[in-house]
Amino acid sequence: MRSGLNMEQRGPEKRMVAGRVTRCVLVVLLWSAASAQLRYSISEEVNEGTVVGNIAKDLGLDKNTLKTRKYRVVSGGADPLFSVNENDGVLYVSRKIDREEVCAQSSLCLINLKTVLENPLEVHNVGVEVLDINDHAPSFPEKQKTLEVSESVPPGARFQLKPARDPDSGSFSVQQYKLSQNDHFRLEVRDKEDDGKIPILVLHKPLDRESARSHSLVLTALDGGKPPKSGQMKVFVNVLDVNDNLPMFSNNVYTATLTENSPVGTTVIQVNATDLDDGQNGEVIYSFGHSVSSNLFNLFDIDQSTGTITVKGHIDYEQKDKYEIEIQASDRGFVPLTTEKNVVIKIVDIND
Repeated sequence: MRSGLNMEQRGPEKRMVAGRVTRCVLVVLLWSAASAQLRYSISEEVNEGTVVGNIAKDLGLDKNTLKTRKYRVVSGGADPLFSVNENDGVLYVSRKIDREEVCAQSSLCLINLKTVLENPLEVHNVGVEVLDINDHAPSFPEKQKTLEVSESVPPGARFQLKPARDPDSGSFSVQQYKLSQNDHFRLEVRDKEDDGKIPILVLHKPLDRESARSHSLVLTALDGGKPPKSGQMKVFVNVLDVNDNLPMFSNNVYTATLTENSPVGTTVIQVNATDLDDGQNGEVIYSFGHSVSSNLFNLFDIDQSTGTITVKGHIDYEQKDKYEIEIQASDRGFVPLTTEKNVVIKIVDIND
C-alpha cells in the first residue's frame, strides 16, 4: 500500500522548506507484533525541523498513547540526525544532513532507524533515503599541470591527466570534460568504473619547437547538474627535443590469480616493457598509473626497476573479487615517455 504525505513544518519554517523536501512512503503490512516497515526520502541540506513523515499516522498508531509509551528513535550516535515527536509521532530532521559526509559517494544513501514503544514493547524499522543535491563543483587535484613534450613525439601520443573529483554522486558527479580550442591537442575520455572518467590529451598535429616553445590549454570538468557546475585546470605544454621511442609492454593483456589472505610480499605478476632508445632514454621504470585509487596503493606494490607486483596489504575475496590496476612504463629520458597497460588480478576464494 502506498501513501503520499503532505509536507509539514514546525512554526514559521513551514513555507521556507515546503518546496524542498520530497518524500515517499512505502508501507508493507506484516501481520506480526512488529507490524510494519516504512521508507521515506528527503533531500540533503534541508533545515533542522523539516518534517520527514508522520510515522504514527502511517503505521496506524494511537497518537494519544505515544507519550505514555515513551515513543522514541533509538540512535547510537551522540548527534542524531532524526527525532520523533512523542505527542504526534511525526519524524523530524534534527540537524542539516550532508549526504557526502554520511554516505560518501554511495549510489544509495539509506539511513535505517528503529523506533520504540514500551508497554508493550513494539519496535518499527524506518528507512530514510537521503537524496543528493548538486551542492559541489568538480575540482582537480592540481590547479595547473606542466607537460614536457618532445617535438619528435608522433601524432597519436597520449598524455593521461589526473581526473577531477566531485563529492556528489550519480548524475551530479563529473560527467564530461572540455578542452580549450587549440591546434595540436584533442581530448579523449576513458570511462573506468571505479575511477570515474579519466581525461587524456592526444597529440593530433606534430609539435615544432622552432614555431612555438610552449602551449597553454584549459581543461574543464562539468557535472550533470542543470545548470552544470564546473572546475578548471590549466595545462602548460613545454616543447623539447628528442627521445623518440615509447616503452612497449611485451604483452597486450596481463592477467593473474591471487589467493585471498596471501601474505605480504607475495609475488602477483611481473610486467615487462622495453624501449628501443639508448642510454637513459632506453631505461624503463614502472609505477602505478594516475587513475589508481589510494586503496590499491595500500594493497599492492610495484618494483619500479623489475615491474614485479607484490602484495602489500590484506586481500579479502569478500571485499572484492577482482582488481584492475593500471601500470605505467616510463623511460628515464629528460622528457620521459610513458605507456599504460592494465593488469587484471582475480582473487581466489578460500574457506576462511
